[in-house]
Amino acid sequence: MAYRISVDTGGTFTDVIVSDGAGGFVIGKALTTRSRIFLGMRDAIEAAAMQLDIPLGKLLAEADLLIYGTTRATNAIVTKTVAKTAFVTTAGFPDTLLLKEGGKFNPHDFSQDYPDPYIARRHTFELTERMGADGVASIPFDDAQAREVISRIRTRGFEAVAVCLLWSIANPAHEERFAGLLDELLPGIPYTLSHRLVPVVREYRRASATAIDASLKPLMQDHLRGLESDLKAAGFAGQILVSTTEGGCNHIDALVEKPIYTVGSGPAMAPIAGLTFSGLEALGDDVIICDTGGTTFDVGLVRDGRLTFTRDTWLGPTYTGDLLGISAVDMRSIGAGGGSIAWIDDGGLMRVGPQSAGAEPGPACYGRGGTLPTVSDAAVVLGYFDPDYFLGGRMKLDVEAARRAVMSVAERIGLSIEETAFRILSLASDLMMRAIADITVNEGVNPRESTIVAGGGAAGINIMTIAKELGCERVILPKVASALSASGMQFADIVAEETASLVTLTNRFDAAAVNEVLAGLEARLETFRAVLPGEKDAYRIDLVAEARYLGQVWELDTQLPVRRFTGDADRLALVEAFHQVHERVFAVRDPGSPVEVVNWKARLVVHLAKPPEPAVVATRVEAGAPTARRDCFFGDRTPLPTAIYKAADIAPGLVIAGPAIVEEPTTTLVVYPGMSAEVSASGNYLLRTA
Repeated sequence: MAYRISVDTGGTFTDVIVSDGAGGFVIGKALTTRSRIFLGMRDAIEAAAMQLDIPLGKLLAEADLLIYGTTRATNAIVTKTVAKTAFVTTAGFPDTLLLKEGGKFNPHDFSQDYPDPYIARRHTFELTERMGADGVASIPFDDAQAREVISRIRTRGFEAVAVCLLWSIANPAHEERFAGLLDELLPGIPYTLSHRLVPVVREYRRASATAIDASLKPLMQDHLRGLESDLKAAGFAGQILVSTTEGGCNHIDALVEKPIYTVGSGPAMAPIAGLTFSGLEALGDDVIICDTGGTTFDVGLVRDGRLTFTRDTWLGPTYTGDLLGISAVDMRSIGAGGGSIAWIDDGGLMRVGPQSAGAEPGPACYGRGGTLPTVSDAAVVLGYFDPDYFLGGRMKLDVEAARRAVMSVAERIGLSIEETAFRILSLASDLMMRAIADITVNEGVNPRESTIVAGGGAAGINIMTIAKELGCERVILPKVASALSASGMQFADIVAEETASLVTLTNRFDAAAVNEVLAGLEARLETFRAVLPGEKDAYRIDLVAEARYLGQVWELDTQLPVRRFTGDADRLALVEAFHQVHERVFAVRDPGSPVEVVNWKARLVVHLAKPPEPAVVATRVEAGAPTARRDCFFGDRTPLPTAIYKAADIAPGLVIAGPAIVEEPTTTLVVYPGMSAEVSASGNYLLRTA
């Protein structure tokens, strides 16, 4: 039997889903091992193999595809463990990374220090050269000076080089010349050229993306090649793909050249899973995806059945963090997960996150040396977790350690342990609701008109209270919720993207130049597609314009209505397509303004064979008897007797009235008093908050 394995390594847990080719899925879960990622992955795959009743070696040998998502790149950026990188730019422009885009929230707040650039100013090198916007060099490239710069880069022990010269997108000759000198004088050093990675206007965005990509190359090349070697040594002989921030997956060879596309690669898969499960339950194609992990809460949006993309992904605070600069699936993250730490600020107020206990040592209840109170510890104190059944019984929780941790906060605010634990959970829920509002209400989307698909191991703890507060009536907790991103990988395609900058107005439209750019983008993608395995005809190339009304600052992605522009009707069709996108996002159109296109994108989607959707069971059952009952707290001083359901008690059609707790092997669903959950024909949980 051919198996498909998908792996998502988070900051706390490594999630694995194995599909068997007949619509069956099993979940494996284990703690992430940061020192060597394969060890945690192997433990999670072995947990899945045990459910299939086959040895680990046999599962690996019979699997024909493994898709891998990782937070390694994101964590390296956050913890500043990337390579020592030199930033090379045009003379006179050394502060591009320092000044960023010049903005910040609360412009009159001077309590925070000015943020550091992604690459330190002292690691910046200037080249004597100057390319104009018309592609003509006004200052020629100085070979002798460039060789001297490379000599200094070698002497100071840099591990990677980011090259971003002014207007290289108009003429890349100077960047290419410097790359040739690097190959000659520093052979083997990883480097990134901005015009190859992200050829778009806006100097900071291009520079930031180039710097991030170069800094990740030594780390991610070793990481991905090492993982490939470990998998082969363990007996895996199938194809290895890596999920990307573009909402698809790609080969290791492609991603070691552009590792920036692995930043946020795991969370980018969650919207694919959300759309799949919403469609399976016939609940529409407008979906809010909430993925609650051990470290972060990630929220994304699917509109009209399409993933939403952005070039405004900031690593850290908006404006003062570092901009990813590439087109990425729009997933927003906040530090509010199961491992988020509760603490008291200088004013005596309780806070939750963004600090996380992670997997090492983890929450106090893990019994691995952690002592600080976390959201998971609060859930243990409230009685939501069975300490003997965490991860299906493979991990025993330390209740007393959790109570001691929460007590350290309870004593400072003068409440009981249980009241404090419920406040910790409520604070985490408030943070999550704000994150959902940021990507919906602030973008002109009414969350009540969308379906929430909740995932992550900690999602079931509070998703029902969040949905009630938002007024969402359609909520799905998939049976594979604890591995939502990994389940999305099961339905992902190979995705690659090419971008080019050509600024043109629709009232002075240069159709010939636009057609030349589009043809070049498609040709590069066709060349890439030709070396991919699988069905050669099962693909498509989408063409997109990044457009705006003249005078606006930011662009909107607009799907091109034609492949090439051959007449005035095609130009008008583009204008109308942009009007529709602008009206959908901002509820207004401006037909009197010309449309300005800044960048053009071509997106290759190579369709992989999908596993069958989970089988739909026709039989329905009435409410069954719970396995047990135990006392749980729901905000009051006194506990309530709460029905406990195990996976063996669950069957399609079962309606579970709160207060109740459903204990799946890898996730827990808390059904609060006055709420209910129904098991759908597909085995997923449809949640009702009233």
